[in-house]
Amino acid sequence: MKMLLALCAVGLLFTAPDWAQTVEVTAKPLTDTDIQLLRSDVQSAKNDVIAHTMKFSDTESAGFWPVYRDYARDQHAIGDQRVQLIKDYAANFDSMNDDKAKDLVQRMFKIDDQNLELRKDYWPKFVKVLGAKRAAKFYQVDNRLTEMINLELSSNIPLIP
Repeated sequence: MKMLLALCAVGLLFTAPDWAQTVEVTAKPLTDTDIQLLRSDVQSAKNDVIAHTMKFSDTESAGFWPVYRDYARDQHAIGDQRVQLIKDYAANFDSMNDDKAKDLVQRMFKIDDQNLELRKDYWPKFVKVLGAKRAAKFYQVDNRLTEMINLELSSNIPLIP
């Protein structure tokens, strides 16, 4: 439930009042502080889901969480770029032209590539502390959580007109 609430909060993060098609929405724009608080809530919910799903032994837990903290920190840095991309998209939504669309897509590709490289870089670290099978399970969980967040985001960001 906590994860669902956090994901809904992320969705609200990117909903702009002028994007509503049939309902007028009045909401103050979220500040950077609001965004950081929402991201912190999402990370906390992710940690809860990972712990619940993985059911780590004491030994696994002792090895996993320090590696995961570094991984989450590096994900967060890439996420900062994504937040900036979404803000830039929103700022240019009504005046989108071909050059801006190309720029946004190239930045999106770079972010996607960075996420994949991060996962590849951390794979041996997770294997070292969990073994390949348990590390693969963690990657499944992490991937599903990422897909849920991406789905929530994409459902709240309108297509280019």
